[in-house]
Amino acid sequence: MPSPTPNGCTMTTPQHAAIDTNVLVALVDSRDHWHASAHALREALQGRGADLVYFDPVLNEAISVLARRAQEQGRSSQFADLLDTLTHQVPPEAITWLSAETQRLYSQVIALVRNTSGKLNFHDALIALGCQELGIAIIASFDRDLDQVTWLTRVETPDAVVTAFKPAPVD
Repeated sequence: MPSPTPNGCTMTTPQHAAIDTNVLVALVDSRDHWHASAHALREALQGRGADLVYFDPVLNEAISVLARRAQEQGRSSQFADLLDTLTHQVPPEAITWLSAETQRLYSQVIALVRNTSGKLNFHDALIALGCQELGIAIIASFDRDLDQVTWLTRVETPDAVVTAFKPAPVD
């Protein structure tokens, strides 16, 4: 799997945090129920020095959600602005591409979806496996279904960020 870091190193420290679709959509859409919470969460992560990781399936889902929401809420005229905000916040060079790995990870994705009885969808399972392969231990998400992923710590509040980034005890 290609590394998202410029020097080709994989990530092994908790100073990286993946951003889930629901957080990204809330950051972009000021009318989203989670908008203020998402901003507080991002600020807390950045305050801890976390490098935010945006996987391409997250962008895929976010664009789809924003498009559907704008249409359903009768604000299709705002979609271009929402899309501009999204692409400004996450330019192409900031995206970690997992889709090229989907074929290789397919059986593992299906197994994870199966093991959670479908509570994790295909993209969530792919994102979780991408985190595992890249050593990303933290995911910013409002989706409690991700709590089933043993190798991830889900954070949804600034307090959870503080707890997740506490230094490990020294023996």
